[in-house]
Amino acid sequence: MSDILWPAGYVPGFTDNYCSNEVIIATLTTEDIWPFLNTPARWPGYYRNCADIRFYDAAGPDLALGTRFFFSTFGFPVEARVVEHVAPVKGQPARIAWHGWSGEDGAADRLDVHHAWLIEDLSENRVRILTQETQNGAPARQLARTIPNPMINGHQEWLDGLVAAARTAKQ
Repeated sequence: MSDILWPAGYVPGFTDNYCSNEVIIATLTTEDIWPFLNTPARWPGYYRNCADIRFYDAAGPDLALGTRFFFSTFGFPVEARVVEHVAPVKGQPARIAWHGWSGEDGAADRLDVHHAWLIEDLSENRVRILTQETQNGAPARQLARTIPNPMINGHQEWLDGLVAAARTAKQ
Protein backbone atom coordinates (compact mmCIF):
# COMPACT_ATOMS: atom_id res chain seq x y z
CA MET A 1 0.00 0.00 0.00
CA SER A 2 1.04 3.58 -0.53
CA ASP A 3 2.23 5.84 2.27
CA ILE A 4 2.42 9.50 3.19
CA LEU A 5 5.24 11.62 1.77
CA TRP A 6 6.82 13.60 4.63
CA PRO A 7 8.75 16.86 4.26
CA ALA A 8 11.90 17.49 6.28
CA GLY A 9 11.09 18.46 9.85
CA TYR A 10 7.77 16.60 9.89
CA VAL A 11 8.78 12.93 9.76
CA PRO A 12 6.90 10.87 12.39
CA GLY A 13 9.08 9.94 15.34
CA PHE A 14 11.00 13.22 15.12
CA THR A 15 8.12 15.61 15.87
CA ASP A 16 6.37 16.66 19.06
CA ASN A 17 3.10 14.88 18.23
CA TYR A 18 1.87 12.40 15.62
CA CYS A 19 -1.43 10.75 14.85
CA SER A 20 -2.54 8.28 12.23
CA ASN A 21 -6.07 7.16 11.33
CA GLU A 22 -7.17 4.86 8.56
CA VAL A 23 -10.33 3.22 7.27
CA ILE A 24 -10.91 0.70 4.51
CA ILE A 25 -14.46 0.75 3.18
CA ALA A 26 -16.27 -1.44 0.65
CA THR A 27 -18.51 -0.01 -2.10
CA LEU A 28 -16.90 3.44 -2.23
CA THR A 29 -14.12 4.70 -4.52
CA THR A 30 -11.54 7.44 -4.47
CA GLU A 31 -13.80 9.39 -6.86
CA ASP A 32 -16.66 9.15 -4.31
CA ILE A 33 -14.50 10.47 -1.45
CA TRP A 34 -12.50 13.17 -3.26
CA PRO A 35 -15.09 15.97 -3.55
CA PHE A 36 -15.87 15.83 0.18
CA LEU A 37 -12.21 16.25 1.10
CA ASN A 38 -11.09 18.57 -1.69
CA THR A 39 -13.85 21.13 -1.06
CA PRO A 40 -13.33 22.56 2.45
CA ALA A 41 -16.77 24.24 2.51
CA ARG A 42 -18.16 20.70 2.79
CA TRP A 43 -16.11 19.81 5.89
CA PRO A 44 -18.39 21.36 8.54
CA GLY A 45 -21.33 19.44 7.08
CA TYR A 46 -19.85 16.13 8.19
CA TYR A 47 -17.16 17.11 10.74
CA ARG A 48 -18.22 19.24 13.71
CA ASN A 49 -14.64 20.13 14.72
CA CYS A 50 -14.15 22.38 11.71
CA ALA A 51 -15.42 25.91 11.08
CA ASP A 52 -14.61 29.38 9.75
CA ILE A 53 -13.26 28.21 6.39
CA ARG A 54 -12.03 30.88 4.03
CA PHE A 55 -9.61 31.18 1.13
CA TYR A 56 -6.99 33.79 0.28
CA ASP A 57 -5.96 35.27 -3.05
CA ALA A 58 -9.31 34.58 -4.78
CA ALA A 59 -8.71 30.82 -4.49
CA GLY A 60 -11.34 28.16 -3.85
CA PRO A 61 -13.79 26.66 -3.51
CA ASP A 62 -11.59 23.59 -4.12
CA LEU A 63 -8.07 22.95 -2.89
CA ALA A 64 -5.16 23.03 -5.33
CA LEU A 65 -1.40 22.98 -5.02
CA GLY A 66 -0.29 26.22 -3.35
CA THR A 67 -3.79 27.23 -2.23
CA ARG A 68 -3.75 29.29 0.96
CA PHE A 69 -6.75 28.88 3.28
CA PHE A 70 -7.90 29.24 6.88
CA PHE A 71 -10.04 27.15 9.22
CA SER A 72 -10.62 26.61 12.94
CA THR A 73 -10.15 23.20 14.53
CA PHE A 74 -9.34 21.81 18.01
CA GLY A 75 -9.67 25.34 19.35
CA PHE A 76 -6.88 26.62 17.09
CA PRO A 77 -7.17 29.16 14.27
CA VAL A 78 -5.19 27.46 11.49
CA GLU A 79 -3.57 29.18 8.54
CA ALA A 80 -2.70 26.62 5.87
CA ARG A 81 -1.11 26.17 2.47
CA VAL A 82 -1.61 23.09 0.27
CA VAL A 83 1.80 21.51 -0.33
CA GLU A 84 0.68 18.33 -2.10
CA HIS A 85 -2.34 17.87 -4.37
CA VAL A 86 -2.84 14.85 -6.60
CA ALA A 87 -6.40 14.41 -7.85
CA PRO A 88 -7.78 10.90 -8.45
CA VAL A 89 -6.22 9.11 -11.41
CA LYS A 90 -6.87 5.44 -12.09
CA GLY A 91 -4.04 3.31 -10.75
CA GLN A 92 -2.52 5.83 -8.35
CA PRO A 93 -3.57 7.20 -4.96
CA ALA A 94 -5.08 10.65 -4.59
CA ARG A 95 -3.22 12.91 -2.17
CA ILE A 96 -3.79 16.16 -0.33
CA ALA A 97 -1.44 17.63 2.26
CA TRP A 98 -1.14 21.03 3.84
CA HIS A 99 1.27 22.82 6.11
CA GLY A 100 -0.78 24.49 8.81
CA TRP A 101 0.24 26.90 11.52
CA SER A 102 -1.24 28.77 14.43
CA GLY A 103 0.50 31.63 16.21
CA GLU A 104 3.34 33.93 15.30
CA ASP A 105 6.72 32.64 14.15
CA GLY A 106 8.98 32.17 17.18
CA ALA A 107 6.17 32.59 19.74
CA ALA A 108 5.98 30.14 22.65
CA ASP A 109 2.47 29.10 21.61
CA ARG A 110 3.32 28.51 17.92
CA LEU A 111 2.00 25.27 16.41
CA ASP A 112 3.18 23.92 13.04
CA VAL A 113 1.61 20.86 11.42
CA HIS A 114 1.79 18.73 8.32
CA HIS A 115 -1.62 17.13 7.71
CA ALA A 116 -1.71 14.60 4.88
CA TRP A 117 -4.44 12.50 3.28
CA LEU A 118 -4.07 9.52 0.98
CA ILE A 119 -7.04 7.90 -0.76
CA GLU A 120 -6.55 4.78 -2.86
CA ASP A 121 -8.75 2.23 -4.52
CA LEU A 122 -8.10 -1.35 -3.45
CA SER A 123 -9.14 -4.72 -4.86
CA GLU A 124 -12.70 -5.98 -4.47
CA ASN A 125 -14.32 -2.54 -4.75
CA ARG A 126 -12.75 -1.08 -1.59
CA VAL A 127 -11.18 2.27 -0.82
CA ARG A 128 -8.51 3.09 1.74
CA ILE A 129 -8.47 6.51 3.38
CA LEU A 130 -5.39 7.33 5.43
CA THR A 131 -4.89 10.59 7.29
CA GLN A 132 -1.76 11.37 9.29
CA GLU A 133 -0.57 14.51 11.00
CA THR A 134 2.68 15.54 12.63
CA GLN A 135 2.98 18.60 14.82
CA ASN A 136 5.74 20.73 16.30
CA GLY A 137 5.58 23.27 19.12
CA ALA A 138 4.51 23.59 22.75
CA PRO A 139 0.79 23.01 21.97
CA ALA A 140 1.78 19.79 20.18
CA ARG A 141 3.71 18.55 23.20
CA GLN A 142 0.67 19.23 25.38
CA LEU A 143 -1.69 17.45 22.96
CA ALA A 144 0.66 14.43 22.88
CA ARG A 145 0.28 14.02 26.68
CA THR A 146 -3.52 14.34 26.68
CA ILE A 147 -5.53 11.17 27.33
CA PRO A 148 -7.66 10.31 25.51
CA ASN A 149 -5.75 11.66 22.54
CA PRO A 150 -7.88 14.43 20.99
CA MET A 151 -6.10 14.21 17.63
CA ILE A 152 -6.71 10.49 17.20
CA ASN A 153 -10.35 10.84 18.26
CA GLY A 154 -10.96 14.00 16.21
CA HIS A 155 -9.42 12.62 13.05
CA GLN A 156 -11.40 9.39 13.42
CA GLU A 157 -14.56 11.49 13.63
CA TRP A 158 -13.43 13.30 10.45
CA LEU A 159 -12.89 9.98 8.64
CA ASP A 160 -16.23 8.56 9.81
CA GLY A 161 -18.07 11.71 8.72
CA LEU A 162 -16.27 11.75 5.37
CA VAL A 163 -17.31 8.15 4.68
CA ALA A 164 -20.91 8.81 5.77
CA ALA A 165 -21.15 11.90 3.53
CA ALA A 166 -19.81 9.99 0.51
CA ARG A 167 -22.16 7.07 1.15
CA THR A 168 -25.18 9.38 1.44
CA ALA A 169 -24.25 11.15 -1.80
CA LYS A 170 -23.83 7.85 -3.64
CA GLN A 171 -27.32 6.60 -2.73
